Amino acid sequence: MTVSHLGTTRKLRIGRTIFDYADELSVEVPTSCLRTGRCHECVVEITGGMESLAPRTEPESFLRGSFRLACQARIVSDARPISFEPLRRRPRILESGRRRPDPDERLDPMVIRTGDQVRYAGEVIDTYRGAILGVAVDLGTTTVVLELVDLESGETVAVTSFENPQQFGGSDVMNRISYEAGRGVAGELRNAAVAAIGQGVREMVGHLGKRPPHVYEIVVAANSTMRDILFGIDVQSIGQKPYKSLIEHEYLDGRRPHTALLALSRDLGLRANRRARVYGLPLIASHVGADAVACLETVRLGRTGETEMLVDIGTNTEVVLHHQGRLYAASCPAGPAFEGGLVTYGMRAYDGAIESIRLDRDGSAGSYRTIGDAPASGICGSGLTDLLAELRRLELMTPLGVFTSDRKLGAIDLVPDRGITFSRRDIGNLAQAKAANYCGQFIVMRTAGVTPSGIDRLYLAGGFANYLDVRNAIEIGLIAPVPEERVVKVGNASIEGARALLLDRTRRPRAEELAKRVTHLELETTPDFFEIFVEGCQMKPMPDTLPPAPESASPAAPELMMR
Repeated sequence: MTVSHLGTTRKLRIGRTIFDYADELSVEVPTSCLRTGRCHECVVEITGGMESLAPRTEPESFLRGSFRLACQARIVSDARPISFEPLRRRPRILESGRRRPDPDERLDPMVIRTGDQVRYAGEVIDTYRGAILGVAVDLGTTTVVLELVDLESGETVAVTSFENPQQFGGSDVMNRISYEAGRGVAGELRNAAVAAIGQGVREMVGHLGKRPPHVYEIVVAANSTMRDILFGIDVQSIGQKPYKSLIEHEYLDGRRPHTALLALSRDLGLRANRRARVYGLPLIASHVGADAVACLETVRLGRTGETEMLVDIGTNTEVVLHHQGRLYAASCPAGPAFEGGLVTYGMRAYDGAIESIRLDRDGSAGSYRTIGDAPASGICGSGLTDLLAELRRLELMTPLGVFTSDRKLGAIDLVPDRGITFSRRDIGNLAQAKAANYCGQFIVMRTAGVTPSGIDRLYLAGGFANYLDVRNAIEIGLIAPVPEERVVKVGNASIEGARALLLDRTRRPRAEELAKRVTHLELETTPDFFEIFVEGCQMKPMPDTLPPAPESASPAAPELMMR
């Protein structure tokens, strides 16, 4: 008997797992928990031979039908051959949506046409082929968005998006750094990103009747880890104290004028014109990366002189605050809980995910809405935020995340007819993710001497934030209690910033200098970090009056300053 994937087979051996065969068959299956069943990422569909596998384990209790966790699905019989496929669903991805150039923005790309000559920064690099195209890239940990831009008109002519194919290396950057360190084949994560971006570029230009050689520049916005992996730079230093990119170390040592990157596309293996350049936006410090800089360029933080804060919520949330001419930033390692990881029925924003919910008095779903109006199969981040707020509002859960006295079983039947439950353990994992976001905003504001009511404008960036109910997010302490009328959702500000720098080369030196001006706060060095984190785990709003920082946590403390 055999185990097979898409026609490629291996001999069936009792005692092995489906994940063992995925390794042997070079099938990319994501995992972040070292195959212990905790992360729920390695879902596969058993397309044949389910009866040859052991019954579902406790970590698989949330699955139905032919789906199993690859790390838990152990072969116990050779009665029938087994075939499997990784779960492939396309999540809802927030793309830019703006096709035509902003009339108030300057159109001055690095690549221009002079007669029949194509020039990059004045250097002739090609003869005109009928089009001059550029690509803006938002390389996120979870998703990737590409925009194909006509560099002569400034118009976005095509957009594509997809899940980041590197997820077989884990759902967050620390797991990917660990994967790079020894669990995977050298360069495997970079090759996956390069191949996916290349395929996206080919599809976009192909729909226009063009070819990759018409692409003369690629501008990349990404967090520190994703950016450096794409550029082939060792990322182990980002995962170890003081958590800095090798590029940041070189800048701090005076060997680089800034932290931006520039390479030839052919050196990175990206499909484009053979003389095309790839520009990686500068990073700020540590895990506050180039995507944060792209967001700052989009919202033009602090240009009005007002007190403004940007929060880009994700597996690694970035917080940047402008106050009285100074910029402060911090990264918050929130993890994947609000993206489906570590929550029994949590899931990404696929069709069938509950995205908003209201509860009855007994704790069951009185009403809910799913993505795509598909039958409910789980609950995504915006729905989880609503759920936590509803549990508190109806006093079915204490601020400490404990179900009230009539809820001692440890779980509620959320959607009984779909078998969807919500447990105290789920609450605990969400509380820790929420606390990371809480700490970042709290410490940045306190360091700057600002209270939430003193924020003139709070920008929420990213796909998760775009679908949040702001009031519910405030009530559970996920975001600071800034008056709701001052909260602005800015969508995918990262891709907007990448496109802006693709179309206007004068913004690049400004962005490189802006990154140098930011005071970077290492949250874990804050003396009372643990106390703030514990407070942030509670399901209640952040106070508007922030207690004073301990003496050693002053904004002038050298260990909290990047520059």
